[in-house]
Amino acid sequence: MKKDSLVKLVALALVVATVATVFYALYMNNRANGAVPEATLVVAAKPLKPGMVLVAADLKTVAWPAGQLPKDGYQKPEQLVGSTVFDPIGEQEPVLGSRLAAAKDHETGGVPAGMRAVSVHVTDSTGVLALLRSGQRVDVQVVMGRGNGGDTLVRTALEDLAVFSVTPQAEQSSQGQNLPVVTLLAKPVEADLLAAADSGARVRLTLRNPLDKAPQTHGLLSLSTVVRGGQ
Repeated sequence: MKKDSLVKLVALALVVATVATVFYALYMNNRANGAVPEATLVVAAKPLKPGMVLVAADLKTVAWPAGQLPKDGYQKPEQLVGSTVFDPIGEQEPVLGSRLAAAKDHETGGVPAGMRAVSVHVTDSTGVLALLRSGQRVDVQVVMGRGNGGDTLVRTALEDLAVFSVTPQAEQSSQGQNLPVVTLLAKPVEADLLAAADSGARVRLTLRNPLDKAPQTHGLLSLSTVVRGGQ
């Protein structure tokens, strides 16, 4: 019985190997005849960090089915040389246009057209700060009044801003405090608001779900109102 079983297993293995060989030969024949069209796709030759300006050594190409190329993918490395990385890209990952700040923008520092990079000193947000990465979305809260004997006032001044970079090391703000710095991408009008808040108030950041694009109405809130339960 054992000998018969062994013979059957060997026969089955031979059949499977023969079928696999036939299919592989057909695939290679179709590929050689152009029946399975292939293209190239540009991928990262090494991990790419936000702010990096791409050079040829950062990129390479791999074979990719022509009908499955990503819409914002690239087929030639020279199309990407000089572009700035916005979102982190892992080694062997496709380098997509959505992961770049802009094409050929090494002279702009990676800031997209029509936007401004604005740095703010962040207070009271160390927990959120540890979670922040380039490309994430945040809301900006402005806080005033604490420590001068008056009521504390807070308002969400801006919503859904992109994080450009994070500098956890504290540096001195215009108010004399040593605080970590977060650089945000903002429209020109928003950049003015951020500059005013950073110069005369305290700035907090709230981490936002990137899929949540719905704006919210935020009025001025005081600590006394919170204590009174909104009365």
